[in-house]
Amino acid sequence: MDESFECFDLDHVTEQISSVLGVARAQVRSAIDLLEAGNTLPFIARYRKEATKGLDELVLRAIEDALAKARELAQRKGTILKTINEQGLLTTELRRRIEVCDDKKILEDLYLPFKPKRRTKATAARARGLQPLADLLLAQENLNRSRGEVLRRFVSPENEVPDEASALRGACDIVAEVWSEDAATRGWLAGQAVGFGRVISKVKRGKKEAASKFEMYFDHTEPAKRIPSHRFLAMKRGEAEGVLRVGLQLDDEFTLRKLRQRLAHNSRFEFHRDLLATVEDCYKRLLHPAVESTTLQELKEKADDEAIGVFARNLCELLLAAPAGPKVTIGLDPGFRTGCKVAVVDGTGKFLANATIYPTPPRNDVAGASKTLHELIAKYGVELIAVGNGTASRETDAFVTEMLRSDDSAITKVMVSESGASIYSASELAVHEYPDLDVTVRGAICVAHRLQDPLAELVKIDPKSIGVGQYQHDVNQLLLMKSLDREVESCVNSVGVDLNMASAPLLTHVAGIGPKLAARIVEYRDANGTFDTRKQLLKVPKLGQKAFEQAAGFLRIRDGSEPLDNAAVHPESYYVVERMAKQLKVATKDLVGNATLAAKLNAADFVDERVGLPTVQDILAELAKPGRDPRSEFKVAQFAEGVNELADLKEGMILEGVITNVTRFGAFVDLGVHQDGLIHISELSNTFVQDPSEVASVGDVVRVKVLEVDLARKRIAVSRKQVVT
Repeated sequence: MDESFECFDLDHVTEQISSVLGVARAQVRSAIDLLEAGNTLPFIARYRKEATKGLDELVLRAIEDALAKARELAQRKGTILKTINEQGLLTTELRRRIEVCDDKKILEDLYLPFKPKRRTKATAARARGLQPLADLLLAQENLNRSRGEVLRRFVSPENEVPDEASALRGACDIVAEVWSEDAATRGWLAGQAVGFGRVISKVKRGKKEAASKFEMYFDHTEPAKRIPSHRFLAMKRGEAEGVLRVGLQLDDEFTLRKLRQRLAHNSRFEFHRDLLATVEDCYKRLLHPAVESTTLQELKEKADDEAIGVFARNLCELLLAAPAGPKVTIGLDPGFRTGCKVAVVDGTGKFLANATIYPTPPRNDVAGASKTLHELIAKYGVELIAVGNGTASRETDAFVTEMLRSDDSAITKVMVSESGASIYSASELAVHEYPDLDVTVRGAICVAHRLQDPLAELVKIDPKSIGVGQYQHDVNQLLLMKSLDREVESCVNSVGVDLNMASAPLLTHVAGIGPKLAARIVEYRDANGTFDTRKQLLKVPKLGQKAFEQAAGFLRIRDGSEPLDNAAVHPESYYVVERMAKQLKVATKDLVGNATLAAKLNAADFVDERVGLPTVQDILAELAKPGRDPRSEFKVAQFAEGVNELADLKEGMILEGVITNVTRFGAFVDLGVHQDGLIHISELSNTFVQDPSEVASVGDVVRVKVLEVDLARKRIAVSRKQVVT
């Protein structure tokens, strides 16, 4: 028999991905070829539209994931085939079934009978010489002999089979294991579990008082096929904390009846009654635990996917939040006893000065705090004040509001999320950026930077620390990291990065660069001054043509010698713009940013063997508005005066707030009281909402009505649909 166990068939995989995603086979194959050649997702989506016929980044991600899973499955098939072959048990039919299998679970079921096992009841019985008796039972052919006559041959005290009952019991253990490893039986039972099973959770003895937060799951059950991801993850968290037992409930009576018909099929067989009992043992001891484990694992994987999707979407919205822009900004990191840390940064984010003020209890030095802020505002020409939303934030915010009101100031004040800022402030990166500053001052700088440009600052922080996830600590961490890294990369590249101002953490997420090249770019820039053209990137040590190809289009150079370097036109297409300028009889620099001139051009005139119509159309759009920022216009929420704490909230209040998190069951909104309120999915809109993300996004400024305030549990219920607009 051929001992080559290579199972990866690219044509088959391409066809399969095409069918599942509903994308043309040629598009899938082009995308795979580009990925295999080392191209990044943002680069393919933006600059290889002709090859993929315009596949967007989401579809490209799905293709990349499907390709990785196909390779993983093929590798597993090869391992399984090799293992079975080494046992001398690989038949032509079994090999065919394994090679054509496209389902990982079914593949493992096919392998199960051949999988090396720990010591079980069945292996012990085999060691005592009872396999031949088990084979007789499995065959279920009428023996025309008495039971005693059959069993007597297998009694062997020296093999620890002292009597006929022991022989039968051991053989039935083997039969139960064989039945439990039958792929068809396991597949049928899995179908029953998914279609009709119920997830159940019970509180563990003695845990009721200590785990009230899981109270709704103390005795809970619902259909496995309809359980929402957030409820399943909540159950699994309760289980992880030792509070709950989570399991799978089947209709045992129905299932056993069907299994008896399926497995013990010869009612005239001399050992039929024994086999009926073995069916029950097989189900309760082997099959049910196995299907429970696999079903709960599948539900967990599905819940993980949904939760990770929610987290990724929220992260994207947060990263793409509107920037306040390059304005001189004061960042305030509030505090009571230790005071409020103040940091001033210029329009480029450069640190200028810091101070500490004490406008809140216990000092209440409002006059001194006002004097310090006035001096900083006057000296540096401050235009924005960012107030962190942590401890003492509302008190500090009220102080700044009153100060600006009394001055009749035009300065804009904004409450900014501090989530993850403390982690950044104590990180190696922060120490490297500001080695001579205290951790609290770094925190104030971080707050100021978040207002100026959320994306540039948030990329410095582990996404899991930003606080926009749903059960982010309970899901598959590798998948979560991959998804969030992709989201950050996508956001960074969609906005574009100023090559001469970007930090190494920001450059890290530019397509084709990564941490090492990012550090080298910054080192080169520090040593040689700002980049004048994109081509100068090739002088950076170890930055080759491939990295340049992937990254160049996403990097911007303002006021350089090449005007197109500040646009999303890729250097490989500069010649197209030169042809356009020549047709219009103008200089290239005069075409960049001139929508009137760009409108005079016909895209089809510039299609050639190197660029197609999609690329030419993108070039024209970019020439009309070079380097345009896809982020929305900056908008500030106005928190209600006098509403600083949970106790200040009253039912019926109409308040303005900012959405901080969107989940499957609703959205959370910051009302400025140190505790987010929940807009349940049923209160988001007057029309039916299937998915909260359809009507709410992180960063949205919304008006809501307070429905309920639970001071004991620190919970706020609010409604968006009940607010008259």
